[in-house]
Amino acid sequence: MTNPDKDLLFLSQRIPYPPNKGDKIRSYNILRHLAASRRVHLGCFVDDPDDWQHVEVLKDICDETCFVRLNPGREKFRALKGLFTGEALSLPFYRNREMANWVESLVARRTPANAFVFSSAMAQYILPRRPSFRQFLMDFVDVDSDKWRQYADSQSWPKSLIYKREFEKLLTYDRKVASSADASILVSEAEAELFRNLAPESAERIFAIENGIDCDFFTPGMEFQTPYSGQSPILVFTGAMDYWPNVDAVTWFAKDVFPGIRARWKDAAFFIVGGGPTADVRKLQGQPGIFVTGRVVDVRPYVAHAHAVVVPLRIARGIQNKILEGMAMAKPVIASPQALEGIECKAGEEMFVAETAAEIIAAVAQVVEEPDAERMGGAARRRMVEFYDWDTKLARLDALLDSEK
Repeated sequence: MTNPDKDLLFLSQRIPYPPNKGDKIRSYNILRHLAASRRVHLGCFVDDPDDWQHVEVLKDICDETCFVRLNPGREKFRALKGLFTGEALSLPFYRNREMANWVESLVARRTPANAFVFSSAMAQYILPRRPSFRQFLMDFVDVDSDKWRQYADSQSWPKSLIYKREFEKLLTYDRKVASSADASILVSEAEAELFRNLAPESAERIFAIENGIDCDFFTPGMEFQTPYSGQSPILVFTGAMDYWPNVDAVTWFAKDVFPGIRARWKDAAFFIVGGGPTADVRKLQGQPGIFVTGRVVDVRPYVAHAHAVVVPLRIARGIQNKILEGMAMAKPVIASPQALEGIECKAGEEMFVAETAAEIIAAVAQVVEEPDAERMGGAARRRMVEFYDWDTKLARLDALLDSEK
């Protein structure tokens, strides 16, 4: 007979593999870490048809699994039900009978002692069954409700009205989830402190567990064939290009920063690397020196052969994995103050902090023209190796799961 104390139900709003975008990098590494010492039962949605080829990888890691197809276009229509039920739109978006039935069946058959939920919309499958679990840990990742507030502040009506509503409704729901959870986890101390202020009734059970980085995978020691063809200097931005803060960042950079860079270095190139580019991003392909790749198999060659990684985010939540990856590969990183939230590093020694166009151009000049530009990349790599190992970061997660209520 198996020991149910070792069984853990892991729910995620998106299949946690491959680790090729921010939320999947975190969810996969947490899943892998937990599965090393527990029997993990995974339930998740698959919203990208390309990801079905990876389910066997997760079946090898987990015990029981449930993968449910999710059609984002159809679910956006279903999400509108929230306007009539008074809910945050995120909840009906992820409400699914197949997933609910699987969770109910698993809890009845395996009686897992612990539940780990990644993304608060998935907590709707746990709350009705809360007494069944000894420990319920909720990984909010970041304060998603505050992202909608930022969207509302930056958009015109009627989007601003819808986004403001989502901020208010989602925060109300997240507070309810946090009240039920034994521990609520966020990706940085800044995010944790923000949520403590927004949900003071749960403040003592809100913790920060930062992202790590796989320094063996993201390493400057590997030889990659260059994807570039003679441009210089080369600046690269990596990320999901259907994510609005990324779209905003690259469109602003292309309009307000890159012309100044091209005026100084006529062969300069800006590569936008990431899947799902929106129409606004695809339009940038026609501008001199700007290249939009779409989805690539491996971002590392693009980072390895670039002169610098640029991360000019104006709206940001949580920890930016693109910064950790660039630093781990010993590349100079030029990032906005917003993008650096939650990342411990020494500005000017291990990376550049630059917000305005003039500051970014000055940082590029240092990368291109300073004879010891490689020194910063080496310092950045050392920071990642010494302080950002995944298992070290996740030791606190083990402590929370092993604690008594």
